[in-house]
Amino acid sequence: MYLYNITVIVETDSAFDFLQWVNANFVDKIMQTECFVSNRFLKIVDSPNDGVSYCLQFIAETLENYSDFKENHEQTLLAQLYTQFDQKLVTFSTLMEFLP
Repeated sequence: MYLYNITVIVETDSAFDFLQWVNANFVDKIMQTECFVSNRFLKIVDSPNDGVSYCLQFIAETLENYSDFKENHEQTLLAQLYTQFDQKLVTFSTLMEFLP
């Protein structure tokens, strides 16, 4: 299994709107791709960055599921995030593999 993590650092003044929008739109759209079986939304408590930092985590059962998301959905969905919060956030993603 694989964990796809999107770390988001958002300006403090936009954090409330970000939470509302992500919960109402973004997570559901990612889950609707059917590439992931579950998700988590976390706030980073000890972030060294200015603003508020969050982690959006999505679990893929196979590398093929993640690759499907990466190739067919990621750019469009992240573009929606950046359009909604233009100049108010930065993101970076990582892929992690669960170990036995």
